Amino acid sequence: MTAQVDYLVVVFTATSGTSGEWLGSDEKELGQLVWQLVDVKNKKLGKVNELLIKPDLTDSEEKQEDEEEEEDSTEQHNSGADCVTSVESLETALNMFHLQLSNEVNSAGTGTSVSLCTDGQLHIRQVIHPEAANKSILVPDCFYSFFDIRKEFKKHFPSSDLKALNVHVIADSLGIPSDALILDPEAILPPEAAVQQVRTIASIVLELLSEPFCHIFSDPEKVNDKFESGTCSKMEKVSDNTVIRARGLPWQSSDQDIARFFRGLNIAKGGAALCLNAQGRRNGEALVRFINEEHRDLALQRHKHHMGNRYIEVYKATGDDFLKIAGGTSSEVAMFLSRDDQIIVRMRGLPFTVTQEQVLSFFTPEDELKDMCPVSGGTDGILFVRYPDGRPTGDAFVLFSCEDHAQNALKKHKEILGRRYIELFKSTAAEVQQVLNRYSSAPLIPVAPAPLLSVLPAVPLLPPPGTLRNCLRLRGLPYTASIDDILTFLGEFIQDIRPHGVHMVLNQQGRPSGDCFIQMISAERAHMASQLLHKQVMTSQRGQNSRYVEVFPCSAEEMGLVLMGGSLSHTHARTQRSGTGLSPPPCKSRRLSPPLYSFAATPQILAAEAAATLYPPFGQVLLAPRHLAPGHAYYPASTQLYMNMNMNMNMNMNYSAYYPSPPGSPTTIGFFPSPSAMTSPGGLVRMPGLPYPSNGVKDIINAVQGYQYPPEDALVHAPMHTQDPWQSPGEVSVLSSSLIGQSNGGEAAVMPLPLMNKPAGQFLDLSLL
Repeated sequence: MTAQVDYLVVVFTATSGTSGEWLGSDEKELGQLVWQLVDVKNKKLGKVNELLIKPDLTDSEEKQEDEEEEEDSTEQHNSGADCVTSVESLETALNMFHLQLSNEVNSAGTGTSVSLCTDGQLHIRQVIHPEAANKSILVPDCFYSFFDIRKEFKKHFPSSDLKALNVHVIADSLGIPSDALILDPEAILPPEAAVQQVRTIASIVLELLSEPFCHIFSDPEKVNDKFESGTCSKMEKVSDNTVIRARGLPWQSSDQDIARFFRGLNIAKGGAALCLNAQGRRNGEALVRFINEEHRDLALQRHKHHMGNRYIEVYKATGDDFLKIAGGTSSEVAMFLSRDDQIIVRMRGLPFTVTQEQVLSFFTPEDELKDMCPVSGGTDGILFVRYPDGRPTGDAFVLFSCEDHAQNALKKHKEILGRRYIELFKSTAAEVQQVLNRYSSAPLIPVAPAPLLSVLPAVPLLPPPGTLRNCLRLRGLPYTASIDDILTFLGEFIQDIRPHGVHMVLNQQGRPSGDCFIQMISAERAHMASQLLHKQVMTSQRGQNSRYVEVFPCSAEEMGLVLMGGSLSHTHARTQRSGTGLSPPPCKSRRLSPPLYSFAATPQILAAEAAATLYPPFGQVLLAPRHLAPGHAYYPASTQLYMNMNMNMNMNMNYSAYYPSPPGSPTTIGFFPSPSAMTSPGGLVRMPGLPYPSNGVKDIINAVQGYQYPPEDALVHAPMHTQDPWQSPGEVSVLSSSLIGQSNGGEAAVMPLPLMNKPAGQFLDLSLL
């Protein structure tokens, strides 16, 4: 709009909650609507009209009390308006506003074009439109365009800060005397404050219309009346200041429901993207992209507003987050979504042999006059989701031309097609992109790179049957159970637990999986504990739930296999190995897979003898793996080889490895020193990079407190001046006999310890010499 409007309507709203810059942020209902007509051509002001809206009350007693209060307040209400009218609801107030405005414009007779004018964006975008959308009220057309007096003032004073502007600042800058009160966002607005604000804004409008400004009110602010769906390319640049993340949405909500929640704010075309979980189902989150930063900031003020009975959390997000969900590169999807005004329905659970004709017949009713739902475009309105190799996934998207056809199609939810029932959901363009990206980007069988050295001996991952079962496995623990709860459950057998012998098994998210392993001092005590405690009830102190726990005896090798990511089952039926009930860890790498996986044999790059000659320490470990001494092994000897290879050759293992022990050891048992008489010499651990301002031996003891060492172990500080390049200042050596166990030959194991944090925040590089 480039021409000057004939009339401006100065509008001011007030709610029963916050005001000022936080107007509408608390989701309170509209209680006062004040407006005044300004004749732009003749520069005349009309009368001030005030509409008082009664709050919606459902309780009859509260309603009677409110009527009594309304009678008293009507008598005492003196806001200074020329015309005061009380109405029962918001819908009545909007209709009364439109009727009174039309009558006053027609009586003036100087023009027909009318536009609203407000102080800021909140009165229209954050009060009237959200409440009307929440109550399903049709808003008059005049509320879809308005002038912001702050932005109109800024056109003549570009250096002014838009966020710092208000009616008082503008009036002082133009030299207009203002009687309007300074609005306190947390205080209740007095009845006369709204009228004073309207009179001041009307005076500002007349001043801008006069010389020397001679302002022309053109190009008003627009409010989108509907959401436009569309596609988004991954190559498109999306600003981080225009995207929010909405959390807590109902699972059946669509992009139209999201647009309804943010009614009054302009969402970019195709800017509502529903997020899916790993199973392809909606997870209650959505990413919304607005046209600019101003609308994004207003959307953040709707944090914890309600959609139905649920409150929605609103947070900031980035443009990359939006592109990961809504971005796509498929030309087939772009062509499918290029049609305007189309409603998308997702079909899930289709037979793999279904054809487009069968889908069309599925949506064709037997009685063509009843519940018609023809697919828009025929076969072109159907998009099957397929894997990269062309195999169907059982999902498809179907287009319908209007909302009525889509609703009739959704009535066929869980009807039979072939031999399967079909699930139907209302979908969005962003969900189509997200589903297609998920199935087309992930490879079916990940291909592992070739190993650096093919000298790995064929060591079985499964422990041999018949080993010493001196450990306990607890299955079915409460998820809130702690180590203290486990010790209470064991009762008298707590004295038979090895030092630091309680190992909680965690899942891939780092949460308790319900399993636990306990190292006992003997197989006899482990067997007796399993007989007495099997299927006894364990109660968690941190929760009200209690469950019976299954207790089985197992070996240290079986415990280590589960901690390395394998599975342990004590149902001996249908197991590949007699008596073990074990399955190997879920290896995907060719170099770490057991022989039963059907990978093609890789030729040896280097012979075993050559490897032992070129790399004597590592070659000896590969060709002659050592076993951990009994009583000191936390993990089986068969898995130590792969741990050594992972840490020394930097080869990424695909195990879901969980190592909660020894740092996750019980704290209530106390410290158990190792026996002084050791059967094999100790290992030397170097700790380079110690900070100079430290507590010395105390910090070193705290760093290795999760590991065992005998009392006679020595802490040897390196000298400040030494010619040995390996012994730099700030370094210490620890002589320990049982940090990780000893080999059968009396030599220290090759595997280095993991990095541990020092109190100063640096790292200790622990390596065995």
